[in-house]
Amino acid sequence: MIIPAAVTFEEAIALTQTLMAKMVDGELSQSEASHAIASLVKTQTGARGFFVTYLTGEGTLADNPSPQVIQALQSSPSTVAELLVKNLAMSAAMAVVHRRHGNEEAAKGSDRVRSRTVNLIEQVDLEAVRELSQKLKGSATTGEGHYKKFLQRWGYDAEQRQVIRQVLEEVIG
Repeated sequence: MIIPAAVTFEEAIALTQTLMAKMVDGELSQSEASHAIASLVKTQTGARGFFVTYLTGEGTLADNPSPQVIQALQSSPSTVAELLVKNLAMSAAMAVVHRRHGNEEAAKGSDRVRSRTVNLIEQVDLEAVRELSQKLKGSATTGEGHYKKFLQRWGYDAEQRQVIRQVLEEVIG
C-alpha cells in the first residue's frame, strides 16, 4: 500500500479501513502491513486517522495487535504516545457521557476503545506514554499544566476528569 506523505485525516481513515480489510483477508504480508502503519503514524494527521479507525473498528484486529503493528507504532514514539494518551482519556470520558444519557451500547463502545488503547499502551511500552500520562493526570487533577487546553476544549467536568485520572493511574501505576 502506498501512503501519501501529506495524507489527510479522511485519507488516513480510508487507507486504514482498506489496510485492516487486507490484513483480515490475508492480502498483505506482515511486513507490508507494518510498513503501511509506520507510514501512517509518521504524521499527526495520519496517526489520528489510523487510531480512530483501528481502535473503533468492529473487527478484532485491535483486540490482539500483531508484533508488526506494535513495531510500526514504536517507529513514531512522540506522535503515537500523544495520541494513545489522549485516546485513553477521551474514551474514558465519553463512556461517562454515554452512561449519563442511558446509552449503554455507546458506552460499551467507548469502553472497548479504552481497553484496546490500554492494551496498545502496555505493548508499545514507550517512556513518552508514561511521561504524558503523568502530565495529563496532573492537569486533570489541578486544571492547570500541559493538558489544560485539551481538557478545556472538550469541556470535561469533575466526574470525567476523575475517570481520566483513574484510567491514567492504571497505566502509570
